[in-house]
Amino acid sequence: MRKLKGYEKLVFIVNSLIAFALLLSYLLPYLEPKRFAFLSVLSLAVPFLIIVNLLFVLYWILKTKKQLFLSFFVLAIGYNYLFSLYKFTASKNIDDGQNFSVMNYNVRLFNVFNWIDDPDVKQNISNFISENKPDVLCIQEYRIDSEIKLNGYHKYEKLHGKKVKNGQAIFTKYPIINSGSIEFPNTFNNAIFADIVRDKDTIRIYNVHLQSSGINPAAEKLTKENSENLFNRVSTTFKMQQSQAELFLTHKAQCPYPMIICGDFNNTAYSYVYKEIKGDLKDAFVEAGNGFGRTYDYKFFPVRIDFVMVDQGFEVNSFKTYGVKYSDHYPVMAKLKIK
Repeated sequence: MRKLKGYEKLVFIVNSLIAFALLLSYLLPYLEPKRFAFLSVLSLAVPFLIIVNLLFVLYWILKTKKQLFLSFFVLAIGYNYLFSLYKFTASKNIDDGQNFSVMNYNVRLFNVFNWIDDPDVKQNISNFISENKPDVLCIQEYRIDSEIKLNGYHKYEKLHGKKVKNGQAIFTKYPIINSGSIEFPNTFNNAIFADIVRDKDTIRIYNVHLQSSGINPAAEKLTKENSENLFNRVSTTFKMQQSQAELFLTHKAQCPYPMIICGDFNNTAYSYVYKEIKGDLKDAFVEAGNGFGRTYDYKFFPVRIDFVMVDQGFEVNSFKTYGVKYSDHYPVMAKLKIK
């Protein structure tokens, strides 16, 4: 192998910095945002760091340079991160008569402010849900709208606000015997739950919507905000998310039933709040999904911030992310079976 040329030395310096950033990110799930806010922001960039390190490996392979081992070893150390970003295996799809389906969808207020230039968005969302017929449906950024027809469901909702009342909702084809809300202070975000009865089993459904960072997927929005303001805002958000997760975990710890947690965490699978909420639960995408599993329409790299998690009493027999652009989020659905 030849020695590095001048420009290759510069490339390797950049490679080293990106590799170190990814290595540092492996600590993020164990660092509380309240104490390490300046590092927790890095969790949003982990998909980008993984992809760039993969590109560096490919670059050095084509150059037949031993420098490929830097990113290769960093990626190997965090191989679980790689598989959380992209599932190389085919989707699991087991058709079982005992399956029931759980869908999660942030509908962004059914496009009430016309973020998407399409007058049929509300009807498209309504048709999409009706066509896929989830047995349980968790919606974030929900509002009551007469044009949304979801028939045949029991419903629990918790709404806030004055001009546009909105919040979270759980729709279920099974009877609801108990329900409630876990209120988060100083925000309209919250978590709700519904205890449903399916056959002889009582199951708790949680719908969690953690604080949003307010990051707009459009590049134009990001370029207008200086990096310091963006960093401070995201840091504050992650501190709030930790507090919200702690309130939720207190409630979760008292749950007497098998549970399913759905929600928009506004954070990735590489974050502290994801690790804390997941605990020993199964991530349905990791169990049965494939591909990137992106759930948020961010133009720069794939981001997965919407989740379906189940406890060990469930088998995840399929998982799908739907590429319909009726919101800034993509709906996901898992098919589950009680063991």
